[in-house]
Amino acid sequence: MIDDFGIAILGFADVKRILLLATTTGYQIRSFGEAAEKLGVRILFATDRCDRLADPWWDQAISIRFHEEERSVATIVRAMNGSAVDGVVSVGDRPTIIAARTSAALGLEGNPPDAACASRNKLACRMALRRAGLPVPWFQPVPATRDPHTLAADVPYPCVVKPLALSGSRGVMRADTPAEFVAAFERLRTLLRAPDVRIERDSAHDVILIESFIPGREYAIEGLLDRGVLRTLAIFDKPDPLDGPFFEETIYITPSALAAPQQAAVSAAVGTAAQALGLRHGPVHAEVRVNEQGIFVLEVAPRPIGGLCSKALRFTTAAGEASLEEVLLRHALGEDVSGYEREARASGVMMIPIPKRGIYKGVDGVDTAREVRGIDDIRITAKPDQQLVPLPEGKSYLGFIFARAATSGDVDAALREAHARLRFRVDRALVS
Repeated sequence: MIDDFGIAILGFADVKRILLLATTTGYQIRSFGEAAEKLGVRILFATDRCDRLADPWWDQAISIRFHEEERSVATIVRAMNGSAVDGVVSVGDRPTIIAARTSAALGLEGNPPDAACASRNKLACRMALRRAGLPVPWFQPVPATRDPHTLAADVPYPCVVKPLALSGSRGVMRADTPAEFVAAFERLRTLLRAPDVRIERDSAHDVILIESFIPGREYAIEGLLDRGVLRTLAIFDKPDPLDGPFFEETIYITPSALAAPQQAAVSAAVGTAAQALGLRHGPVHAEVRVNEQGIFVLEVAPRPIGGLCSKALRFTTAAGEASLEEVLLRHALGEDVSGYEREARASGVMMIPIPKRGIYKGVDGVDTAREVRGIDDIRITAKPDQQLVPLPEGKSYLGFIFARAATSGDVDAALREAHARLRFRVDRALVS
């Protein structure tokens, strides 16, 4: 059976068990619960939440603190009470380090903790990739307390300022002139002082990374590391140019329009980057930019694609169809998943961008948007009366649109047409 939060509840002693580390707001939790029920696997849930609440979500989750890594691992091990766990999976960026430490503590396959730490820090990632001989942009870390006016004259333009440890393009801004650089630096510094950032208690938020802007097309790679060997599950094209001043991602489409040799080169670059970081086992989500100078790996994160985007991926075997979450659970259990191949049809997802700051009141046109040929599903995740904050300060989307069709071009057209039919109602936010 499956509970109201999507967590498989199975009471048999011989049932396989997976420890899932995630934030309480992760969209993928229910998808993992559904996959676990299908496989007859029990999920044990560990999350960063108040341990003084009496199981508010009725999921028997282990309460941990992402910023207290050693203590959290000890809490998880103690909660196991000597019972065996067959695998560990993390959802989202913040739990990846504790997942690595927990895997090591339990003697399970996973990533070395140092590798997980390096993947979470953009500066450490840049340094590791440079040591491995991979192309990297010019970069310079500076304390967030620095006066940007004193830096502006020495920065190569166009440049990008970014935080070291925020995800989803949050806080990433392009500057083409000294004046734009000063404004972007000060804006990022303000964001890094925001309560929801400071509560993470991460010293990485005290540093700002300055990089030269990398031109070119951007791609996302979903893969699976098996004892150091990367298997690419999908390469997503990002058809919208991501040239700034902010870098909000919208559309992912697979299969990629890149020629086969280019796809192989992208996969090889990601595999080399994963090795350079020390990543070894489990899912990876990577971002790259490709131009005439080569393949620039932007990041390799030891976790699956975020949000509801995993619903754009389906896999097939002789036994039938499987979700990404099912493939990841099987891999965490030590099963051979080499027989799973992405479906033959093209597929894609649009992460619906926030059009403006304000209070979300609702959306019209969902039914007519669903009628667009090729549209699979539309999920509006914004809640009525929720405050909407666009990038670079924001960290969420209005929802997701999914499409499947014979070609990637048809998927692209369907996503854009469905989005054009939606009308979001956003009231002006009250300013005190």
